[in-house]
Amino acid sequence: MKNNRRDFLKLTGLAAGTALLPACSTSSTATGQLGHIRKAAESKYTQRFNMCGYAAPKIDTVRIGFVGVGNRGSAAVERVSYIEGVQINAICDVRPKMAEAAKARIKTPGHPAQLYTAGPEDWKKICERDDIDLLYVATHWALHTPIALYAMEHGKHVAVEIPAATTVEDCWRLVETSEKTRRHCVMLENCCYDFFELLTLNMARQGFFGEIVHTEGAYIHDILESMFDRGKRYDVWRLRENAKRNGNLYPTHGLGPVCQVMNINRGDSMDYLTSMSGNDFMMGAMAKQLAAGDAFYQPFAGMHFRGNMNTTAIRTKQGRTIMLQHDVTSPRPYSRLHLVSGTKATAQKYPLPGRIATSHEGWLPEADMKKLEEQYAPPIVRKIGELAKQIGGHGGMDFMMDWRLIDCLRNGLPLDMDVYDAALWSAIGPLSEWSVANRSNSINVPDFTAGAWQQNRPVDLSLQQGGSTGVKVSSSNQ
Repeated sequence: MKNNRRDFLKLTGLAAGTALLPACSTSSTATGQLGHIRKAAESKYTQRFNMCGYAAPKIDTVRIGFVGVGNRGSAAVERVSYIEGVQINAICDVRPKMAEAAKARIKTPGHPAQLYTAGPEDWKKICERDDIDLLYVATHWALHTPIALYAMEHGKHVAVEIPAATTVEDCWRLVETSEKTRRHCVMLENCCYDFFELLTLNMARQGFFGEIVHTEGAYIHDILESMFDRGKRYDVWRLRENAKRNGNLYPTHGLGPVCQVMNINRGDSMDYLTSMSGNDFMMGAMAKQLAAGDAFYQPFAGMHFRGNMNTTAIRTKQGRTIMLQHDVTSPRPYSRLHLVSGTKATAQKYPLPGRIATSHEGWLPEADMKKLEEQYAPPIVRKIGELAKQIGGHGGMDFMMDWRLIDCLRNGLPLDMDVYDAALWSAIGPLSEWSVANRSNSINVPDFTAGAWQQNRPVDLSLQQGGSTGVKVSSSNQ
């Protein structure tokens, strides 16, 4: 039988391999455009320490430094100042007025915030301080990873705005550094704490949907004019990102909540994805229009911007699927397209309000929806949901995210999201770029857990031993 097999291979030419299987070659042609992305995606990694489920030592008073206090960062300063067991010790921004304005938003006493505005690397001084436990990073995207790495190397936990990284290589660096230092690196994905997303997560945990088959998420948000607004965005950095990259540049708002529903990194793992972008129909035209009257925009007039719509499809190791969409220029209603489809039921929110269905006949009546909301409301919503709505931040989800992070750190609890989530959800951006550049060919999604996803446990929605952190809100400071 061995001889017969050898003769067969010789006759068919398969023994030579490369003649009939060029796709297996490691040549630049097979790697395609943006080959460094594919190379990083196929990197092998041996886990040093499993950060999933890791509980760092308790911190009675979480001393925080904020870096980047534009729109999101300054709002975070105000929200966090309401939480008990917090001390804001530092605020950093390259624009002194922004740092001063952020400090003025602190609503409660006991926050000796020192301002750092001397230059583009002044944030390093905060990382080097001994009286900082957590760095809260809300700068433009390019600084997220460098600041997070430096902070962890100096013994600080990190909460970093989305995306945590814009390259697969940086995603790996975040994982390696978090494991080496045993410091948390959590991405501030606020949409995981929106009310309907938390409801569907709790319902999924209790088996309401049966086995999850398919999910969908999106970020469809018309921010075309604001991307060109020199006063709104520092150095129009968001516009620059859309000018040099083509793919799903902002995947995590839609992706994060459905990954938690599907136990990604905790029982299932992404396998591969394929991505497609249409043409740009709007950004290039606006750049040319503005360039005619303002020399600042002239360098943008000849650029090739990312397409209006990107659609990315992901398959998991357990044979389930995820569909993501990204469009920040079309005049469409805002949508994060939160859809959960299971063998027993389906949920969907956006662009219409959240609804549940248990058959093909349509959505459940409003009265039944209210019963489900009462039955499956997660503990965090029961505890601080109404208070979060009062304090605000995208309807309260921002505050619940901040409160939950602080409560876990103060009680020595594992975080709801860890560095593997930050890396995986962020990596979809560059991976989609590679697929778009290579005629929507599939690309493997890295397993940042190095196989630990098979043993990792799902997110625990109970407050465990936490829930003890109070909120300093009264009629005088609302």
